[in-house]
Amino acid sequence: MKNICNWYVMQVRTGTEENICVQCRKDIPEAVLEKCFLPYYEEKRKIRGEWKILKKQLFSGYVFVISDDREQLYMHLKKVIGLTKLIGTGREIIPLAEEEVRFLLKFAGEEQIVSMSEGIIEGSKVLINSGPLKGMEGYIRKIDRHKRKAYLEIPFFGRTQNIQVGLEIVEKKI
Repeated sequence: MKNICNWYVMQVRTGTEENICVQCRKDIPEAVLEKCFLPYYEEKRKIRGEWKILKKQLFSGYVFVISDDREQLYMHLKKVIGLTKLIGTGREIIPLAEEEVRFLLKFAGEEQIVSMSEGIIEGSKVLINSGPLKGMEGYIRKIDRHKRKAYLEIPFFGRTQNIQVGLEIVEKKI
């Protein structure tokens, strides 16, 4: 009987995430590594007078891997150049908690891309009308309307993570 696949997180030097993913996909057999990925978020930017949607990394300095063979995964990851550490307890790597996996799947979907959300501000309250932030207003710590971003604090990897995602505020009611 095949085990349920677990999600693991590797800490890497910021800026090397894509390179680490390429190494993992190339050097770790498919029987061991089901998937290696970086979650992204969409951001709107005005470039030369035109609005474009860009993809940015959701968690800088982290690479996610999915595997059902923890021992083999650990052995292969030891050979990855540039890997700082696996999130775990010293010598043992620990998978993400079930709630964290559910959160990522709900927030970023199967493709692991957090799309733009849309909302309004009523007085001092933010109300999200559509997108992945709908129902997650409590995580928002700050909004930058000019940059079209929301800054969130979420419990992840056993501590509070500060992340940013795309948010278009379409109306402000006083």
